[in-house]
Amino acid sequence: MENVYATLEERGFVEQVSDREQVRKLLEKPITCYIGFDPTASSLHLGSLLPIMSLAHMQRAGHRPIALMGGGTTLVGDPSGKTEMRQLMSREEIEQNAKGIKEQLSRFLDFSGGKALLLNNADWLVDLNYIAFLRDIGRHFSVNRMLAAESYKVRLETGLSFIEFNYMLLQAYDFWHLFKHYDCRLQMGGNDQWGNILAGADLTRRLEGETIYALTFPLITTSSGIKMGKTHKGTVWLDSSLTSPYEYYQYWINQDDRDIERFLGFFTFLPMDEVRRLGAVEGEEIRAAKEVLAYEATALCHGKDEAEKARAASRQLFGQAVSSYSDSVPTLVIRSEELEQGIPAYLLFEKGRLCKTRGEARRLISQGGAYINDHRIETFDQLIDFNHVKQGSIVLRAGKKKYLRVVAGSSD
Repeated sequence: MENVYATLEERGFVEQVSDREQVRKLLEKPITCYIGFDPTASSLHLGSLLPIMSLAHMQRAGHRPIALMGGGTTLVGDPSGKTEMRQLMSREEIEQNAKGIKEQLSRFLDFSGGKALLLNNADWLVDLNYIAFLRDIGRHFSVNRMLAAESYKVRLETGLSFIEFNYMLLQAYDFWHLFKHYDCRLQMGGNDQWGNILAGADLTRRLEGETIYALTFPLITTSSGIKMGKTHKGTVWLDSSLTSPYEYYQYWINQDDRDIERFLGFFTFLPMDEVRRLGAVEGEEIRAAKEVLAYEATALCHGKDEAEKARAASRQLFGQAVSSYSDSVPTLVIRSEELEQGIPAYLLFEKGRLCKTRGEARRLISQGGAYINDHRIETFDQLIDFNHVKQGSIVLRAGKKKYLRVVAGSSD
């Protein structure tokens, strides 16, 4: 069986490792590893997908992954990568968020029979005695070394609260706790967590005389310099109620040509020979390679049925005349009374979120980039009404790739 370290390295997951040779040797036998996820929202987003995929690779190679919900650390707030303090959340909010995240993780990891573990650090952090914690744990930390960590250095310029300053200690305590109680010997995470992970390894060495290890992933941006998972509409979520499977599919199929091979390696389980083959295609075949990326990524997150629906809808919109459109396409319901009176095109484009503002919608239309049922809209205030309904709906398009189906509904 191939060592999973080689798999992660070949697919581009490895940024920093505390000891490459020892980690490679460690992974020759089954181990327990972990990644933490702070439940600051009801859903994880694409920024968490690389860590999730790494846990899935670990499990496929016979290791036991721990997905650690930060029910305790979220009460404090991680300063890493933030320019200002995160708004503090209640325990009830955090616990509710954690429930939704567990469901999302279950699509990628098999938690049955202890093959993977889902834990919550609130179980051991919330009831810690503060004085005892300072004496037993805090004494092992150098303030000078903590301030040298990248996550703190950046925040010192804008202001770092004392409560956030404790975050490194708590994450280090997590690593020690998981080693002590679950024999966890490897923590992984984004490269912005490097200092926090090393702090946990150092604490465990001091308390237990044992060596445990750190591995971080690159922080992903697209070739155009955009942070992974960000679009004109905002964040791309893993929860289908926040980002529909169709929108999720469209996010992937619209990636820059230069990113296809890299993203196929990160976000699918396709063999690397196939990844390299798809990454090398040119011309019209690039669209087919993007379709493979979009289908595979959507199937992992939302299941094959939803991926097939999204693919069918995308093919209809991009490859055929307006005839019948899948229910997977984003849909806006307009009251019949409004549609009967007619709605100016620029207002409808803004209302349907094809454009962020009315001004943006006016500019799009004046530049010839707005379409209704595949016909260019000539004036920004052109009225759209029941005369434009074809086979039960109106299809709006902004540019080449953004579609919206408009249907009439009741006023209730």
